[in-house]
Amino acid sequence: MEMRHPGVLRPLFAPVGVPGKSTERLPFTIRRVHNEADLWKAVRVRHAAYARHVPDFARQLAHPEAADYGDDAIVFLAESKLDGAPLGTARMQTNLHEPLHVEESVTLPDWLRGEPLAEMSRLGVDNGRMGRLVKTALLKAGVMYCQQNDIAWALATGRAPIDRQYEQLTFVDVFPDLGFVPLRHVGNIPHRVMAFDITTIEARWTAAQHPLLNFFCHIHHPDIDVSGRTGVRPPQPSAGRTIGSGLGVAQHASDRFELVA
Repeated sequence: MEMRHPGVLRPLFAPVGVPGKSTERLPFTIRRVHNEADLWKAVRVRHAAYARHVPDFARQLAHPEAADYGDDAIVFLAESKLDGAPLGTARMQTNLHEPLHVEESVTLPDWLRGEPLAEMSRLGVDNGRMGRLVKTALLKAGVMYCQQNDIAWALATGRAPIDRQYEQLTFVDVFPDLGFVPLRHVGNIPHRVMAFDITTIEARWTAAQHPLLNFFCHIHHPDIDVSGRTGVRPPQPSAGRTIGSGLGVAQHASDRFELVA
């Protein structure tokens, strides 16, 4: 059964250039962050989402991380079309130039070594009615980015009970015998390390009659734009901002945002 989301508008015809796909407009946009101001919007959402569930670790996320500026890093930002408010964020990191952050804590098995990989992390969304749709669209943005850049496997880490959400998406355990593993890049909190085969998503989800098959594979969402080649450049020291410049907004908004990964 197809899963429907509130706020989605479906026209009758797909636009030129997307043969065989219907088109849905979303009440928000998702795009790559390209400048410091937009990165701070993502950071505020990120910090607020983590502060609800892991407040001790969230203190480390009150300002942009070095990983946000990496050559392999892409930060996505979801923004409301109504008022421009940030609704969600996620970060993708590939292994094209350096190992994934998860590899600071584990050695990946042979079936993943040598493969083009991407790791999705720092996924947080608005805790309101639109949050589920924003989360689903951010996950689709990650899949689209992998497909457009020939990434074979997407990795994600989930603490309990968030790991069950990845199971529902047909992620598989990278270390089925280990279970939850403390990971340095998430404050040594135990997480399951899970992997998703990007290349077979449509075939697997068709066979499983997955409820998100149409949303991910058969519908064009022009409001999700993962194009672009460059990320955010680190600010000059003279233009640096203090932790407090973003922290107040994040603390005020902590009840609004939900941690996903």
